[in-house]
Amino acid sequence: MSAKSSISIPVILRIGKGAMKYIGSELKREGLDKVVIFFGNGLIDLFGMDVMTSIREAGVEVLEYQELDSIDIDDIIELAFTLSNDVKAVVSIGGGKVIDAGKYAAFLKNLPFISIPTSSSSDGFSSASASLMVNGRRNSVPAKLAYGIIVDTEVIRTAPERFIYSGIGDMIAKITSLYDWLYEEECGYTKMNDFAVMIAKKAVNSFVRTPYETIKDELFLKELLDSLAMSGIANEIAGSSNPTSGSEHLISHALDKLLEVPQLHGIQVGIATYIMAIVQNHRYKRVTTVLTDTGFFDYVATLGMKKEDFIRAIDMAPSIKPHRHTYLHEEKYREAAKKLVMEDEILNKILK
Repeated sequence: MSAKSSISIPVILRIGKGAMKYIGSELKREGLDKVVIFFGNGLIDLFGMDVMTSIREAGVEVLEYQELDSIDIDDIIELAFTLSNDVKAVVSIGGGKVIDAGKYAAFLKNLPFISIPTSSSSDGFSSASASLMVNGRRNSVPAKLAYGIIVDTEVIRTAPERFIYSGIGDMIAKITSLYDWLYEEECGYTKMNDFAVMIAKKAVNSFVRTPYETIKDELFLKELLDSLAMSGIANEIAGSSNPTSGSEHLISHALDKLLEVPQLHGIQVGIATYIMAIVQNHRYKRVTTVLTDTGFFDYVATLGMKKEDFIRAIDMAPSIKPHRHTYLHEEKYREAAKKLVMEDEILNKILK
């Protein structure tokens, strides 16, 4: 893969306690004085007044605002091309669905996208792709790297803990995804981008070394969100998701296809990261420590997830991205992963 001659990075980045009250001033500073705002379900009642006050006081005009739930690509295309030509930016406030819908609408209209996540469930708020329904199936489509990222850690803290655990799972996955990418290069299938590797590695290492008493500590949440945001930059540099998405993500994507009701993306990815770290024989002690000490494994044990589903997902994994060559693209490593699912002490406790 050839190096990119230029990359995009977010112009606006504000992560911290009370960040949501600065939405208006951040938009105004960048000349984005006419916007549309999409909220996740129920979030107008929760945050609408604060957001509108911040925007009105900054002299920014809201041309349209609504709650948005659909991630059907046809709905988003129709929505995008009904937006006024006066719109200067698309703002999404909420979880993964409204973030993905907003960033794809912004991509279609070539508008700046402002990402304001209300949970820390994955790095999707900073990525240049969107997970949408295409012909009845969830698919990843090109979108727009956020022009601005604003995350209020107080909002993240009040979200259900499962979203924090999901973010932990998605963040720790950078350990195994980077090793998969290195393996692909060693096997002659790709060329790593050293700068993208550096960014992704710094992101995950900063996160796993953060001291904390609980996962709702301000420092812990800020490090988690900073690191997830850096993941999007690593992918932008690489021109692909290779730095942050490897065999562990293939297992999760397979589970999405196999299960009628999948778990949160980062929950599935976190379990798969534990599996693959052992299969790769790479930093599995660190992965185990993080997932144990944060309470991730204890939470997963309450979900009733099944070993047989992971066995099937491991077998399906290579077909998810046949052009890649992760560890799971080789039979011996798929067999090792399946054996681990059946025999590992921790997996026997958290999977049925």
